[in-house]
Amino acid sequence: MNKDLFFQHIAQTSHFPLLLEIVKGEGIYLYDNAGKRYTDLISGIAVSNLGHRHPAVLAAIKHQMDSYLHLMVYGEYVQSPQVKLASMLASQLPTNLQSVYFVNSGSEAIEGAMKLAKRYTGRTGIISFKNAYHGSTHGALSICGEESLKQAYRPLLPDIQILEFNSIKDISAITQKTACVVMEPIQGEAGVIPATAMFLDLVRSRCNETGTLLIFDEIQTGYGRTGNLFAFQGYNVIPDILCLAKGMGGGLPLGAFISSRGIMECLKTEPVLGHITTFGGNALSCAASLATLNVILNESLYNKTKEKGELFRRLLKHPSIKEFRGVGLMIALEFQTEEICLTITQKCLEKGLITDWFLFARNCMRIAPPLIIEEKEIIEACDIIICSINEVMC
Repeated sequence: MNKDLFFQHIAQTSHFPLLLEIVKGEGIYLYDNAGKRYTDLISGIAVSNLGHRHPAVLAAIKHQMDSYLHLMVYGEYVQSPQVKLASMLASQLPTNLQSVYFVNSGSEAIEGAMKLAKRYTGRTGIISFKNAYHGSTHGALSICGEESLKQAYRPLLPDIQILEFNSIKDISAITQKTACVVMEPIQGEAGVIPATAMFLDLVRSRCNETGTLLIFDEIQTGYGRTGNLFAFQGYNVIPDILCLAKGMGGGLPLGAFISSRGIMECLKTEPVLGHITTFGGNALSCAASLATLNVILNESLYNKTKEKGELFRRLLKHPSIKEFRGVGLMIALEFQTEEICLTITQKCLEKGLITDWFLFARNCMRIAPPLIIEEKEIIEACDIIICSINEVMC
């Protein structure tokens, strides 16, 4: 019945939905309506960093529900969950990243950051990189680094340049006409491609020379996934604007763009209300996010991701795996072809293991489990992956 209604009334974006009817989530596991258990090895695409229904997150949500839900558009009332979360985030960030603007999603964080950069610099040029993914709204899509996603929706924003990622020679394209450079410190949908330290250093230097704002998209990498609370902390480079979402909300919709108070001030004038959102910073979402952040910090989960990622690396060895790329618990397994990868992914699903592929690297398997995954669970997941590879490649 629900599947019939799904096809009748839920807008579809592909011809091949997974069609899992999940009735419960608990820890790293999901359960369907037939009682089958699935290991969630992708965390809802890097969202459920504490797994599903973490007790601390549930307690925070229930406590907030007893107080209030929506009150007023963001920025009008002093709301305790927002204030506490913003203060906690600021305590973990450099001194130039102290002013938080809450939104609902990663795409909205990118939209707000681009508007802020254009407003602050008075410039229109925006630079991003090939194989980058920053969201699906019109502005975010404009800086997407893959033409196949964009061509049906043109015209998009003007004055966009797409450079080669990790290409030193392309950095000279950043000029006094460039409002901002938007980049992922570790490209996600490209199949987990980290920026080199030299490349990031030179981009930062060039932005300083030209008065260009550097925006880091940490929508996938933030909240502990890569071995630091934020991926940029693994480099000696600090952005002017930081974008967060996905794992930030503890399973509820939440995003943010964060900058200095001086830069953020420009949203107050010419025009007043330079950026507006009704539901950004929702009280329940902020409460869940604060609980998530506290657990990650108190249990040092971000430190443990390095060790857990290395365990995956040691266990996932097979002649059919061309390359293992990983930073913490953000991992890509590269296979020879897209068809091989998708067949192995489907075989894993049949065995109760949820994996995925990447938008711009469909020959690569995505592994991004909840940060709470334990050694025994990693071993079990890797056994299923290796078994699936053997069955497909025999």
